[in-house]
Amino acid sequence: MLDYISVQQASEKWGISKRRIQKICEENRIDGAVRFGRAWAIPRDAEKPADARKKRMDMREKNEI
Repeated sequence: MLDYISVQQASEKWGISKRRIQKICEENRIDGAVRFGRAWAIPRDAEKPADARKKRMDMREKNEI
């Protein structure tokens, strides 16, 4: 059976906010994340998903050059 961590533990592990992790879970971007009521259980070995917001920033930076 997989070990799970909480949103708080993932926040500390990955260095991003708890709210951002909740949003990523809602978007199904963390494989194996499961919702129990209002809480998320994230597999301990889950990889930190790439920040999709950076793509938009990169596009803006290219347009400024």
